[in-house]
Amino acid sequence: SVEGSAEAWGIPKVFIGMVIIPIVGNAAEHASAVLVAMKGKVELALGIAIGSAVQIALLGVPIAVVCAWMMNKPLSLDFHVFETASVLTSSLAVGFLVSDGEANYLKGAMLVVAYIIVSAG
Repeated sequence: SVEGSAEAWGIPKVFIGMVIIPIVGNAAEHASAVLVAMKGKVELALGIAIGSAVQIALLGVPIAVVCAWMMNKPLSLDFHVFETASVLTSSLAVGFLVSDGEANYLKGAMLVVAYIIVSAG
């Protein structure tokens, strides 16, 4: 379980839930996005990566909340200020960085830094 792993490894449950599980769970999508990007098809790679995030945000999270409600477990979409601000800032950064359809190392580094900031919270 997440609680047991968090205690055994000495890392917060939030980090496991927001970083480790999504990376492992979407490893195939991440790998295909990287392979497609290496072949020069950046638009397809962005579609894979951003489409996955949109699917989770619009479908996965609300379904989890409804399932928790049906099982009488506490789970809400009431996020703290840092979580809300980091998701909003990251979404705006991704939007601005991919709007021109070009990629370079600086843009990639900026997205990695945004991911590190979100995972630090």
